[in-house]
Amino acid sequence: MSFSFETIGIVHSCYKDKFAIPRQAGLVTASTASIELQPPFNDIETTRGLEDFSHLWLTFVFHRHVGKGWNVMVKPPRLDGKQRFGVFATRASFRPNPVGLSLVELDSIEQDGSRVLIHIKGADLLDQTPILDIKPYIPYSDSLMNARGGFTDNIHEQMFTVKFSPLAGHQTEQASKKYPQIREFISQLLGLDHRAYFYKKIDKSYATKIYDYDLKWTVKDNSVQVISLETIR
Repeated sequence: MSFSFETIGIVHSCYKDKFAIPRQAGLVTASTASIELQPPFNDIETTRGLEDFSHLWLTFVFHRHVGKGWNVMVKPPRLDGKQRFGVFATRASFRPNPVGLSLVELDSIEQDGSRVLIHIKGADLLDQTPILDIKPYIPYSDSLMNARGGFTDNIHEQMFTVKFSPLAGHQTEQASKKYPQIREFISQLLGLDHRAYFYKKIDKSYATKIYDYDLKWTVKDNSVQVISLETIR
């Protein structure tokens, strides 16, 4: 049996590259994104009452992985490649059906002519991600205090101290005129350890694209040095 689904919305996100996107939603609360509803779903009435909820469940497609197959066993990156688990015991993106689930904070809903935009915070979604469904988060049923988290119960996020070079500090100050939260965003983003386990013993530089910028940084011990934030030409 097979099914087909329509894309109801497209994400406009601060994350332009896969690398450095947080592994779960809510880890970088200063991140921003918007869901632009696609016709015929761009009727503001489809969102009536949604503004009364603080958080949303998003069902989306890992669109960069479509057609690339899936893995029976997965090495969760936060376990440094030391253990394998079945794909259904993880949230890996290489799945039989490349579908993800994300819990985000609702910021606001905007109508701009024929465009309907749902602005969200704390997303872990790549720019241009297709959205299949939006549902409200319901605290009394969706929050289970005694739930078990499997191998994730024993994982603690590696947090780094983030420092800005003089150049990066100046560039970030200029960028804040357009994106006021960008320094906080970079600090939260790079405070997490995004490196694959085989890079963790190597001192090297890293780069990714956020908003309209190329972000570059280095990692040494437990410290991150932001090198530069160059405007994408």
